[in-house]
Amino acid sequence: MKRSIDKDARRQRIHVRIRDRVKGTQERPRLAVFRSLKHIYAQLIDDRTGRTIVSASSAEKSATASGGNLAGAKEIGKLIAGRAVAEGVKKVVFDRGGYLYHGRVKALADAAREAGLEF
Repeated sequence: MKRSIDKDARRQRIHVRIRDRVKGTQERPRLAVFRSLKHIYAQLIDDRTGRTIVSASSAEKSATASGGNLAGAKEIGKLIAGRAVAEGVKKVVFDRGGYLYHGRVKALADAAREAGLEF
């Protein structure tokens, strides 16, 4: 009998491995991504102090596109980059949150790069 593992538990294990290597600092915070079926969320986090510098999500009232598709992910990528640049942050480390670098996660990352973030 083959044992199957819950997809979210697998993602959590991968995320823990990623977090062992990816650390955010004040000079270069961690761009953490979380996606659900309906929304996508992004935060810039300084892991030394445990403080969120800026955040953006498709669940905000100001977000116009749905986070459940590529257009919404691109909008949130541009939004988080704009807020980061306004706070004086240009360089970040990318934390894909255990998700594959594909689809909405990749769209968010590409839009953030185009809007001025370096990673």
